Amino acid sequence: MSDETSYILFDFQKLEVYRKAQLFYVECKCITRNKTIERHVKDQLSRASYSIVLNVAEGSGRKSPADRRNFFTISRASIFECVAIIDMLNLENILDKQSYRNHLEQASALSKMLYTMIRNLSN
Repeated sequence: MSDETSYILFDFQKLEVYRKAQLFYVECKCITRNKTIERHVKDQLSRASYSIVLNVAEGSGRKSPADRRNFFTISRASIFECVAIIDMLNLENILDKQSYRNHLEQASALSKMLYTMIRNLSN
């Protein structure tokens, strides 16, 4: 066990979807360092990608399946918001094609994981 994982105190920190959401947030923050992106777009991408992480954490702390599902649904909607922003940045030729594809792949993987979690809580 690495030093980082030996200090895990909360169950959500063990979730793969949580770790992937953290990495996606960091990647989105890298995008926001581009000086040609308007301030409001940077802010929106930063907040939406942060929301993914926070809603996974908060949802995993909820007791009822309906509450958990709600937070995971909000998290998934934030992924869609990030993808829309990334699409616009691609249309504006701010992102290179490889970066664009990488971000979409990360978002898709996260979305699928959350969709499965949501579906499992619906039964």
